[in-house]
Amino acid sequence: MEKTYNPQSIEQALYRVWEEKGYFKPHGDASQGNYCIMIPPPNVTGSLHMGHAFQDTIMDTLIRYQRMKGKNTLWQVGTDHAGIATQMLVERKLEAEQGKSRHDLGRDAFMEKVWEWKAQSGGTITSQLRRMGASVDWDRERFTMDEGLSNAVQEVFVRLYDDKLIYRGKRLVNWDPKLHTAISDLEVENKEKAGHMWHFRYPLAGTELTADGKDYLVVATTRPETMLGDSAVAVHPEDERYASLIGKEIILPIVNRRIPIIADEYVDKDFGTGCVKITPAHDFNDYEVGKRHSLPMFNILTQDATIRALAEVLNTDGSHNSELDASLPERYAGLDRFKARDAIVAEFETLGLLEKIEPHALKVPYGDRSGVVIEPLLTDQWYVAVQKLAQPAIEAVENGDIKFVPQQYENMYFSWMRDIQDWCISRQLWWGHRIPAWYDEAGKVYVGRSEEEVRQNHNLGADVKLRQDDDVLDTWFSSALWTFSTLGWPEETPELKTFHPTDVLVTGFDIIFFWVARMIMMTMYFVKDEDGKPQVPFKTVYVTGLIRDEQGNKMSKSKGNVLDPLDMIDGIDLESLVQKRTGNMMQPQLAAKIEKSTRKEFENGIEPHGTDALRFTLAAMASTGRDINWDMKRLDGYRSFCNKLWNASRYVLMKCEDVDLRQLAEVYSNSDSGDDINQWIRSKFELAVKDFTQAIESYRFDIASGVIYEFVWNEFCDWYIELSKHKISTENSADAKLQTYSTLRTLLDVLDGILHLSHPMIPFITEELWKNIKSIRATIHGTTVEDLYDGKDSLMNCRFPEFNAEKVDEEALKSVEVLKEAVIAIRNVRAEKNIAPSKQLEVMIRRGTLDAMTLETFSGQFEAICNLSKVTMLSSTDSVPLSVLKLVKDTELYVPLAGLIDVAAEMARIDKQLEKLTGEVARIEGKLSNEGFVAKAPAEVIEKERAKAADIKRDMDKLTEQKAELAKLEA
Repeated sequence: MEKTYNPQSIEQALYRVWEEKGYFKPHGDASQGNYCIMIPPPNVTGSLHMGHAFQDTIMDTLIRYQRMKGKNTLWQVGTDHAGIATQMLVERKLEAEQGKSRHDLGRDAFMEKVWEWKAQSGGTITSQLRRMGASVDWDRERFTMDEGLSNAVQEVFVRLYDDKLIYRGKRLVNWDPKLHTAISDLEVENKEKAGHMWHFRYPLAGTELTADGKDYLVVATTRPETMLGDSAVAVHPEDERYASLIGKEIILPIVNRRIPIIADEYVDKDFGTGCVKITPAHDFNDYEVGKRHSLPMFNILTQDATIRALAEVLNTDGSHNSELDASLPERYAGLDRFKARDAIVAEFETLGLLEKIEPHALKVPYGDRSGVVIEPLLTDQWYVAVQKLAQPAIEAVENGDIKFVPQQYENMYFSWMRDIQDWCISRQLWWGHRIPAWYDEAGKVYVGRSEEEVRQNHNLGADVKLRQDDDVLDTWFSSALWTFSTLGWPEETPELKTFHPTDVLVTGFDIIFFWVARMIMMTMYFVKDEDGKPQVPFKTVYVTGLIRDEQGNKMSKSKGNVLDPLDMIDGIDLESLVQKRTGNMMQPQLAAKIEKSTRKEFENGIEPHGTDALRFTLAAMASTGRDINWDMKRLDGYRSFCNKLWNASRYVLMKCEDVDLRQLAEVYSNSDSGDDINQWIRSKFELAVKDFTQAIESYRFDIASGVIYEFVWNEFCDWYIELSKHKISTENSADAKLQTYSTLRTLLDVLDGILHLSHPMIPFITEELWKNIKSIRATIHGTTVEDLYDGKDSLMNCRFPEFNAEKVDEEALKSVEVLKEAVIAIRNVRAEKNIAPSKQLEVMIRRGTLDAMTLETFSGQFEAICNLSKVTMLSSTDSVPLSVLKLVKDTELYVPLAGLIDVAAEMARIDKQLEKLTGEVARIEGKLSNEGFVAKAPAEVIEKERAKAADIKRDMDKLTEQKAELAKLEA
């Protein structure tokens, strides 16, 4: 076994062996039950980030734990085709390498390029998953665009359409003017911006006046260009200022269109003027107001976000309105929206209709991929009518078929599901699942699994020309089918029967709406059990928080605070880290700022820590809170933990080399030393198994990791190994050999148990250590490795420890705790009196209590571990020299001070400390006697100063008492 723990030398080699031997596959024995986790499919364009590493650690811990519990486990792996991200990446590559756009190639040729890229470069994140130790079944890897999943997507679309749950309509969507596609709310990034609020005068159309005698209404807007599409001005129905104007009209400036004044509670009558312009075609809130009042919708923007020559006028139901005037001013036609804004504001000012302009902070929506401002736009899209799907999904959580952990996330789920809106599922892209709908030349739509099926079902001959819909489906549509499509649905496969419903979904709170809810709805609609009851996709949703940087900021490339999990595993030098964070930045000032902060934070780069240390850190941080601040010091601490475990294992192995284990086993394997210290550590291990199991079963990974850390570092390494050093002997007496055998066997058994217990969280180091101790442990047990471990050749296939209450020796636990407290008491005396560990002490123990008898039993260990020259048991009447007294339970421990300390030096040290404290008290009392300070300072400041003075005086009293004790020694 190597002297130094070097994770880089063991981790990748171990993983290759695990994968080659097929250890990650379901073993097929369902006698202990089945267990399945579906990985949230990362984007095929992506690379591992801290969120992935966090969730993958949790999932792998669960799957390894359940595998060791004997369950038939499947951790299903796969990636998402990531429509927008992948198309953008390949388009940029095409432009850089060939100077061409996708339109130059055409759809089919471009798609070939995407598939080529996927084959060559799309596996980055899956290789990184291997570095994290993810024990997924790689032979079952799926891709949301592979043939099986594509069939499932088509099947779902067709069935929903046939069931009247999918329809096509013109509605308001988030429109990306650069990418020319609708995008989901999740793909919109709202940024705080300093903007303006423009106040415009809209003239009244009749002779009526406002309550203050004006012939116009003042409306305020942050987007002046949209006024060209106004359909109404709204006031609150209870606003007395405008009550007489409700139902009247105003003349929309510039356009000169008459629009009504309506009453709607959407208006806040106490904000601004209490008048709100309503533009249903360009604002989501206005869209809802427009529907309530059956207002026409004037779409004034093209898909490029330029002003149209003629407005597209639509009725509330999305049908075209040919009765209303669609004209727009010619001078604005073709203008970019922001140039149009400036021109419209200037024209309002020229017309004398610009009331005022105020600075105004606002949130501006940006496309997270394109980086341009998103426009609400009326477009033709495909939708899922989700109300019918939502109710069973709500009930599944209400009745406990699905549980959220932490439970409070149920409220977030319910709030969205009970006010759910129809789901826009179409995207104007080329990469993705093309919508299985065809149009004839008259525009009639036909939906089917293929063009051949459409022609057959509708008796369409070859003379009828059909054109397939150009749009593709939202990637969330195929992801919503993930739990059952990956298992072979719509076929009734053995995998579907075995592993569905899956057991737990590990995901972030930010996609509860976009993914979790939609998976529940889709699964319950399409997958039924043998009795026809809808199946849930998973039984538990474990919701993780968001990992932020050490200051609590969200990690992002633009902030330069992103941490790469692989850099923490392998390490990275400072220059490479700086280049990684600033290399592609277009803004030199921002890059310089990030470089400076990076150099300050990581003076020496990032040292390698290994996968296990990273995994253990992430598990330890998996609390029930929403956000988690990353802490590099904790990562350093858990690397030290791995070193501690490695060194403890080396110690055990070296101790085993000093004796003939086989001979000891032949003589003593059926003996029992009855040693309380050995029974104590075995009992503590049983309790650790109990606590760890309870924590894992309740998804408290932070508590589970704490159980391992406390037991390994404190109980096993700091206490038991220290105590065991004095129990292992090379003497030939029967008692010495029995004690040595019992101690070595206990060391090996408990270490073996630690490796089993810790394996789900830190698989690499535990497997490597187990490989080194298993044959030695078999020898001391007088058996073979095959018999001892039921023929298992990997720790991950061994049985997880089961808590056995009968193995907990309460008396041993109590007695060794007394010994530990006594040792701590003596160590405290050394610290308080500044006595070197190498200097021997004498200890006197007052007789007459059970605890004193316990210490007498352990006197050998007590003397050795505390470096005592003598332990004396006192009767109740024995006198005691001047000593330090420590109480352990009801036992009195005395440490005589004579000859232990340099009295003169200690007196001088105390006098110096008293002098310093006297000056500090004088300074504080001087402030408190200053009338000016007392008159001006807040009461809490004065009280704080008085409390500080009182504390110092107490410290001075203690020091004076110590001087008095020292004076007795001097005498």
